[in-house]
Amino acid sequence: MPKNFALIGAGGYIAPRHLKAIRDTGNRLVAAVDPKDSVGVLDQFSFDVRFFTEIERFDRHLEKLRRGSEEERVQYISICSPNYLHDAHCRLALRVGANAICEKPLVINPWNLDALEQLEQEHHREIFTILQLRLHPKLVALREQLQQEAFHSQQHEVVLSYVTARGAWYHISWKGQPEKSGGVATNIGIHLFDLLQWLFGTTVDVRLHHTDEQRMSGFLELERARVRWFLSVDANDLPFSVQPGQRSTYRSITIDGQELEFTEGFADLHTRVYEETLAGRGFRIADARPSIQLVHRIRTSPIHPAGGLEHPFMKQGK
Repeated sequence: MPKNFALIGAGGYIAPRHLKAIRDTGNRLVAAVDPKDSVGVLDQFSFDVRFFTEIERFDRHLEKLRRGSEEERVQYISICSPNYLHDAHCRLALRVGANAICEKPLVINPWNLDALEQLEQEHHREIFTILQLRLHPKLVALREQLQQEAFHSQQHEVVLSYVTARGAWYHISWKGQPEKSGGVATNIGIHLFDLLQWLFGTTVDVRLHHTDEQRMSGFLELERARVRWFLSVDANDLPFSVQPGQRSTYRSITIDGQELEFTEGFADLHTRVYEETLAGRGFRIADARPSIQLVHRIRTSPIHPAGGLEHPFMKQGK
């Protein structure tokens, strides 16, 4: 039987992937909210979505549905709002009797996770998140290779690079405000730091080499890897020239000299996450906690001299 979904943040960049995932898993969107009314994208998926520009009226509508018939109630709320609102919107979902499927990061500050786990128990509902790199076919195959006995005990030398070019708008929006986005490490880096710990185990040491409003770089020692990492939203850091409208993202991991680029292959990953979630195999707070803790540690770390451990892009003066 199809599930009823509501969505918070219908006008955001990532919302279409959630809308597609709701449709492609055979479910229906019954309500959506966004403070801006430029949400014509909803018509690509349904003409029957109740839309609100005020979260209070959206909340009231969901509460009314909760007290209605089983066919009317919302079972899941997809959360695509700005990072600093995720915590509050997860709480709203639980309060109206729905499970939450929340974009990254679940929270900016790790100490807020404990309260969310307590609220899950109180409301008998669950909070899920989007850790889609764990379902990327290339990365799944890589993890299987690394888990083979011949590799599992090795300490690998790793170089991780992620550049996703953003224009001047980025720094004016909430994404460019660290108190709202968590900064570069959280806003674009959280998936990569989850990936690293998923592949190579828990974090032993953190050293931050460089940080500014557009890029960060540093060194991580994990259980089974020494990682030099680089994150940037500056088009000048791409390893190729780019013009507006062209490919503007580069994701690469090099392990012991062997590079694997995984820039492509993201179009259907949100749908795969939804499939796993609805099948009872979704990513929970416990899965997200290590990367949220690590990113907070990076954000609050003092700058350390690179001492020969700098990322190649920093050596090149990018």
